[in-house]
Amino acid sequence: MMCADLIDMKKDIRAMENAGIEYLHFDIMDGSFVPNYALGVCMIEQVRRETNLPLDIHLMVERPELKTGYFPFREGDTVSVHAEGTVHLQRLLQSLRREGIHPGVAMNPATPVEVLEYVLDVADFVLVMTVNPGFAGQVIVEETLRKIENVRSYLDERGYRDTVIQVDGNVSFENARKMKAAGAGNFVAGSAGLFRTDMTIPEAAKKLREAIR
Repeated sequence: MMCADLIDMKKDIRAMENAGIEYLHFDIMDGSFVPNYALGVCMIEQVRRETNLPLDIHLMVERPELKTGYFPFREGDTVSVHAEGTVHLQRLLQSLRREGIHPGVAMNPATPVEVLEYVLDVADFVLVMTVNPGFAGQVIVEETLRKIENVRSYLDERGYRDTVIQVDGNVSFENARKMKAAGAGNFVAGSAGLFRTDMTIPEAAKKLREAIR
């Protein structure tokens, strides 16, 4: 949603609904965990009034366990938190799940796969960042394609074949195809994939689906 038209958000929401988008992805940035500020509670509340689409909220913040209470989460939403952002990762994921939320672990390009070891039973998905978080319009960190493969193998070897890998960062049509081949199953599309200047949102969504088919 940080790539949407903030002046005419309704237009983009309607276009995403018509395109069959499954979730609206919000990047929440605190200026500390990442070098940027983006979106927030008021915007989420306003979007809630405009659509029934579930929300996918990515908390790029320090100490998210102190801030989850700010947000109007609903049962069925997905919420990802960074392993480096909290010293109580297991407890936070568990508390989110108890609220009917689908919790996920977000991993920066350099985050070791092993951070997942003791939280697999309370994580519904893993978000692999394919750029360093903070800004839209970046170029993919090529090494993250191998990381997607490593995370997929790590999950499968431990019996978590149903745990989905979400990817975020330069999810273009070409990159989405490579990410899918590496093991990704959920794609966060921004300026490279959905909010493009050369086609409408429904056109871009159709082409992205064709790329990952």
